[in-house]
Parts: sequence; structure tokens; C-alpha cells
Amino acid sequence: MKSNGNAPPWRPDQFARRAPYLKARGAILTALRTWFGQNGFVEVDTPALQISPGVEAHLRAFTTTLEEPFGLGARQMFLHTSPEYAMKKLLAAGVPRLFQIGHVWRNEARSPIHHPEFTMIEWYAVNEDQDALMTQCADLVRAALAAVPYNLSRGCLTFGTQTADPTGPFERVTVAEVYARHAGIDLLATLGADGSPIHGALLAACRAGGIAAADGDTWEDMFFRIFVDRIEMHLGIDQPTLLVDWPAPLAALARIDPNDQRIAQRCELYVAGLELGNGFVELTDPVEQRRRFETDLATKVALGAPGHPIDDDLLAAIEHGLPASVGMAVGFDRLVMLATGAETIADVLWLPVAEL
Repeated sequence: MKSNGNAPPWRPDQFARRAPYLKARGAILTALRTWFGQNGFVEVDTPALQISPGVEAHLRAFTTTLEEPFGLGARQMFLHTSPEYAMKKLLAAGVPRLFQIGHVWRNEARSPIHHPEFTMIEWYAVNEDQDALMTQCADLVRAALAAVPYNLSRGCLTFGTQTADPTGPFERVTVAEVYARHAGIDLLATLGADGSPIHGALLAACRAGGIAAADGDTWEDMFFRIFVDRIEMHLGIDQPTLLVDWPAPLAALARIDPNDQRIAQRCELYVAGLELGNGFVELTDPVEQRRRFETDLATKVALGAPGHPIDDDLLAAIEHGLPASVGMAVGFDRLVMLATGAETIADVLWLPVAEL
């Protein structure tokens, strides 16, 4: 069901083409809210306007200006790229199980799976572990598929020519295992005992495996080149994949495994070769969190991107007492695509901000 030339999406013929996907979108939304309610999660609604949109090196946010009252000037604000920071403040406030389904904004190139404004499902649970988080993730995906008529879903999740059946077990595999399996690389051997990247070790492994790598590439550059070229297309085929035990340099906001400093307690969900979700056993150390923020911000600036403020209020909330918890973010529009077989993200949006 592809777009008919440059016809606007509000045209009745164009809307009729997308109507089955949009009806399914509504059914999935209802099913997910029901699932969260049945599992003791409270729905929250946090502000999209934030003092910090996140400082991840490769995320670009939309910037706006907040006019102060009484002519007291103005300050720069951002549309959030995720509700993560605000939801963690609510964890610190004492909300034990919470979820949010809302719009987020990322100022990045458009593609069949990327849109500047999209919908994210994000949830957190106190005193849960990574196994519980992955079980929640699988149950949520199954609930989404079950809400879609069989004649639209064909009983499976679909992206392009690939399919995955979520009704059975989800594959659980480590990052080190998929690097060994699909690229022939011992990834953990490229990390020091403290989790620090050993640039030369990964560079040598790339060259031995015929993977393009230059002396100026960072360890992270090489990691993601291998991932995109050799690994990602194999993930979530036939059955969804939960990819766990990420290397420590890519911990983001995840806790480091107390038994192995080379590993972060992070998991990502892949379905039919498409990345769908990202989850953490949450970092609760404010000192380490500030260090990571400062490192990410320095990397961002070095890449020539505008720097974003660090959210000191989040750090204060973590210091006050962020409880042991897990969290997951899933792209809702991509989930609808997978459940309906839609070819592009624009097909599952009521009205796209901008089409390709």
C-alpha cells in the first residue's frame, strides 16, 4: 500500500488506503492500555517541553524559546526526545509502576522507519530485574498482535519480506554471542577488565574479518559498522530477539553488571530485522550518571553538533533516591507497522508531519 505520487494524505483516496492501518492502530492502543492496567501500571503524562532533551551524541532535538512573564527575558527549551528523564523523577517521587504513551521529537533524516514526530511507549517498574522486563516486553508485543484482525496481520509480525512469530518464546542472546556468530569477532576481548574499549583490538579484528576500518575510527564507530553490516539483519527473524549484555562503553543509562565490568545491563528488542525497543536495568548512581552525561556531551560537541544542557534536576532526583528499577521504551508506530504489515511509518500515522 504505497502512496499515490504526491497526493496529500488527507485526500479521501489516500486516507482510505491507510484506514485499515489506522483502525488497527486504535485497537492496539486500547489493548496496550488494558495490558498496563491489568499489570498494575499507572498512566502518566509528563511535559514534552524540557530544559534538556538528552545529551546522547547522535540525537538531535527541536529547540524552542520559552518567554518568561513580566518581560523577564527568555530561555531556551527543547521538545523531548524521550519522556525518560521526567518519568525517572516520578520514580524518585514514589510511583512504583508507571507507563506513558506519547509523542516525542527527533530532528533527524526521514526514512520509511523514521519520522521527526512519533509515538513512544515507555514504562518503568521498581524492584524488578531484567528477566521480568523482557517478559513484560514480550507480553506487550503479543497483546498488540492479538488486537489486529487476522486478515491484516496474518498472525505474525512483518517488516518487508521478513516475519517473526511472537506467540512462541522470544530469543534471548548476548551481544558477544551475535558478534561471534555473524562476524567472527570476540567482542569482550576488545574491552579491558574495567570495561574500557581497546581500540587496537577491535581494529585488528575488523581488518582480519575484512570489515572496513580506519585508524581514525573510534571503538564505537567500528562496533556500529559491524553491527549494521553483519548483524542487525539477522536479528528477530522468525522469532523476536531480545539482545542483552551490551558492552560497557554503550551502557547509556544502564547499570553495569556487578559481576563483569565489561557488560551493561541493557537489552534491545528486534523484530523481523527492525529495532523496536531499548531497555535498561536503571543506573541509580548520580555521580556515575553525571560522568556519563559529561562524556556524551563532549562527544556530541566534538562531532560538531550543538550541545544540550545537562538536566541537573534529574541528577538531584537520582541523588535523592532513584529506586532499583527497570525501564523500556518501544516505538509505537513501528509496532503498528510490524503488526499490520505496513510498509512505511507514514502509513500508520493519522497525518504525517512531512512525507518523503
